[in-house]
Amino acid sequence: MDAFKRPTSWISAVEMPFADAPAAAPTAAPARTGTARTLVTTDVTIEGYAQPIALRVYRPEGANGLPVLLYFHGGGFVRGSIEEAETAGRFLAERLPALVVSVGYSLAPQFPFPAAPEDAHRAALWALTRARAFGGTPKRLIAAGHDAGGQIANVLAFMGRDRGDVRLAAQALFAPMLDPSLTRLGDAARLGSDITASECAACYRAYLPEAAQRLHPYAAPLESLRLAGLPPTLIVTAQNDVLHIEAEKYASRLIDAGVRTQVVRYPSVSHANLAAHPAALSEAVRFFQCCFDAGTV
Repeated sequence: MDAFKRPTSWISAVEMPFADAPAAAPTAAPARTGTARTLVTTDVTIEGYAQPIALRVYRPEGANGLPVLLYFHGGGFVRGSIEEAETAGRFLAERLPALVVSVGYSLAPQFPFPAAPEDAHRAALWALTRARAFGGTPKRLIAAGHDAGGQIANVLAFMGRDRGDVRLAAQALFAPMLDPSLTRLGDAARLGSDITASECAACYRAYLPEAAQRLHPYAAPLESLRLAGLPPTLIVTAQNDVLHIEAEKYASRLIDAGVRTQVVRYPSVSHANLAAHPAALSEAVRFFQCCFDAGTV
């Protein structure tokens, strides 16, 4: 199915909070993207904003002209690593297929905002200049991330738009952290969430030690008044996650700004498990492939 035959913006639901919502089975990736491939992995260190940062590059063996996907791991800005992003990185590299660059951005509290998004920007510039050496094409640059990595992927789109040097053609955000005010969180007990408001608050205190930073558009995308010009966006949420309300609110705001947007919520999935959930990763493959087929990437 070509997503861009739908209206400019849309919402498709695996589960919506209404009794009469249409049921939809998880969408598998197109057959041509479903074949497992032998991957070559390469670890690279580049100069970051505050310290050297690690990149792990996944490349389907023998492939060329691949889209370049920057992937950002989760961990609430204070933990996580490229090792923990291994499942997502391999899945996307194999099934899309793509040249996946998994970014080991700097972590708070040692390296607070803006180190992480600035590291993401440096990784994007590296990918633009080095992609061809690894079989990728810088003309098709996309991004994805989970949790804090979802925010970082999205903020990279802001930065590239504002600075005019990095053009993301599409992005997939898995359970992104978007609202340091924490005013749109769900009820952890009712949702059976594996993360809580207090845990989110501790992460934001470490990442954004100055109160004024919590309104900066590169730290609080949900508060931004400038959403026009962002790339086509897939937002994937989990039912058992306090963050799904703010992520879906952000999807609504993107739609209002004219950004092509799809949001899918998965039932009986936790925040942490969404990062490696096969159906969610397959939906990202399908979404990116639709972008390619529509000629937008």
